[in-house]
Formats: sequence, C-alpha cells, structure tokens
Amino acid sequence: MIFDCDGVLVDSECIAMRVHVLLGAELGWPLTEDEAVERFIGRSMLSITGQVAARLGSRAAATWWERFVELHRREVDLGLLPVEGMPEALDAITLPTCVASSGSHEKMIHTLGRTGLYDRFAGRIYSSTEVARGKPAPDLFQYAARRMGVDPAACAVVEDSRPGVEAARAAGMRCFGYSGGLTPRAWLEGPGTVVFDDMRSLPALLTGRW
Repeated sequence: MIFDCDGVLVDSECIAMRVHVLLGAELGWPLTEDEAVERFIGRSMLSITGQVAARLGSRAAATWWERFVELHRREVDLGLLPVEGMPEALDAITLPTCVASSGSHEKMIHTLGRTGLYDRFAGRIYSSTEVARGKPAPDLFQYAARRMGVDPAACAVVEDSRPGVEAARAAGMRCFGYSGGLTPRAWLEGPGTVVFDDMRSLPALLTGRW
C-alpha cells in the first residue's frame, strides 16, 4: 500500500495552495486557487520551479522556491493535522505500507513528524528526489515497489492529485483517489481508480467491501 503524503496523510495541500497564490501575487504571476491546484499540487520541486522559470525567469523561480519552503514550514508549525480519518484508517490497515511523495525527505520528516505519523513509516519513505522523473511519470511508484520488494501489479496507491493518479495508472497500480481535499472529484476519476471522500472508508475499500 503506497501512500502519497501531502493531502493524503497530512492536511497540507491547502497550505501549499495558499502559499503558491501568495507568491504568485508577490512575484508577478497572479494565480487563482484553482490554477494553483492544477499547476502545482502533487508535483515535484523541479516541475514547479520549471513552470515558474518559464513564466518569470530562473532567478524568480529560485526565489519562489526558497520563499515557498520558508512560508510552508511556518504554516505547518502553526498547527498541521493529519488528514481527517487517516490515523484510524492506518490502525485498521494490515497490508505493508510505505510513502511515495513529490516532496523532499526533509519536508516529509517535518510534516509527518508534526502530525505524529512519521514513526508509522520510518524507513519506508520515498521521494521524487530519488528518481529521474516526478509524477505524473510512474518512476516514483515503481521505485517504491522495488524498494519494498513487491510487484507493481500487487500495489495499490492512495492519491489526492491528478498527477498522482496518472502516475499510479502509468505504473500499472490500482489507485484510490481521495476527493476530500482540494482536487475536484472529476480530476481523479478514470480507469483502475476508486474515488472516495472519507479516509475512514479506506480499509473496507481495500478489501473490496464497498
């Protein structure tokens, strides 16, 4: 069982969205909340800075990311929580689990640590910084499967972003798309994907009781 981190384990995507909108206003790329979600949520640092560099130049992209890390960390420290229902779901799931996220290891240590979830996954946390291509490419999920010693076809992914569900499909994995966050349900729907909006229902979904 492969979990995304932001928006699946920890309720941080709303923080990321707000920070991206703020930085866009500061640096000259006005963004609506929906645009920030579509362009940046679920994507790696390289993808985000690449988009900003194409629009505003490489110097602005470097400033954007530096400020993003600073502001995101500050907001997390003000009171980040697990996604509602996730601790209960993890208590009920008996399958081997890991985390595979577009975020850096440093970021995940911080967010998972702040929410008390880090110890549940320590030693089984994988970042897009370890692979050539981030989501929506399948590289990260395939890498996580190899590290866990599991055939990709035997893996299931829990994701909350369009790049994430696309990456799971490309990796040949079954996907559970969480629609209780920022991403519209329609962006998650598609082949091999069960869309749900309550994390407490995940254990039953995994066993096919829905």
